Amino acid sequence: MSKKTNLSDGEWKLMKLLWKKSPRTVANMVDELKDDTAWTKGTVFMMLTRMTDKGIVHFDDSGRSKQYYPSIEKEDAVLFETDSFLNKVYDGSVGMMVASMVGGKKLSKDDINELYSILERAEKEAE
Repeated sequence: MSKKTNLSDGEWKLMKLLWKKSPRTVANMVDELKDDTAWTKGTVFMMLTRMTDKGIVHFDDSGRSKQYYPSIEKEDAVLFETDSFLNKVYDGSVGMMVASMVGGKKLSKDDINELYSILERAEKEAE
């Protein structure tokens, strides 16, 4: 992310829609989220205005309705959010985070196998 911006839960919902398919109109986003939220067009428009001000979305208003696009890549947002969470909660320690997950019995056998695979790839890349 060029700007270090924490996304709120609501902003994540809108960004996921925009990353999945762009452009989208306010009406389209309200319709897409109707089963998950009770947001009105006014609520979504206000959120998108703030997100535009933050530089995380932009729009094209040359047509009948504003068409919204993401201004940041999903991978950048995920990486920033992950780093922010890791630093805030675990003082930057991946080991502490994994130990917490193991202690809380949050890892399935599939999760453990996936972690092994990720760590093996990281080890090979580090060599």
